[in-house]
Amino acid sequence: MAADGKRIGVVGRLGVFPMVKLSLAARRLLAFLAIRGGQVSRQRSVDELWPDLSEDLGRANLRRALWQVPPTWIDVFGDELVLLAECDLPCARQTVSRAIAGELLEFDDIDLLASDILPGWHEEWVIAAQEEFHLLRVQALECACRSLAHDDQYALAVRAGAAAVAAEPLRESAAEALIDAHLGQGNRFAALQCFGVLANLLHEELGIEPDGALAERISLLSGTRRVA
Repeated sequence: MAADGKRIGVVGRLGVFPMVKLSLAARRLLAFLAIRGGQVSRQRSVDELWPDLSEDLGRANLRRALWQVPPTWIDVFGDELVLLAECDLPCARQTVSRAIAGELLEFDDIDLLASDILPGWHEEWVIAAQEEFHLLRVQALECACRSLAHDDQYALAVRAGAAAVAAEPLRESAAEALIDAHLGQGNRFAALQCFGVLANLLHEELGIEPDGALAERISLLSGTRRVA
């Protein structure tokens, strides 16, 4: 059935459009369906949303949650629950694929990939999706940074690189991509700052130094001699 303009956002905090008042149970059910692709059996919903309860109590909770969801947001076909709203997650995954394939992203694309799935939600049914998307979006942002810099779109490249580094501060390849974007803009100080933050974090968190080749580039840039 058609979504009729209804949308659910799970990249970043949960959002529903048009805005409707939702109970906690309704929010969980809508988010679950959105993350699971929009169609899930009743049994799987019970098993994943209420894994610690008996089946009878789980099914009672599911009925209660369905009753609390506003009309026209979820339809039931036999044992299947179907979400009647578009979700931003498929679009985000397509954006990831485009970036990794080397396509140039735009401002809104980068903004979409700058957040994780439902940060702050720690239930088992969402953790696997969070971890998978986090890794993919960081890789995509790093690729986008390099592709945009190669196309001389340095402002967007810096934005993509900064988002990648913010998501994974210890990821040396992302920091290097951001440093290259800063240098493309002629911002040597920003490049040196980025390297300094990386070096401090690597030392404090892991007790190691940055990659030697990158450190050598920075030493030449700053006019200092790297100590072996």
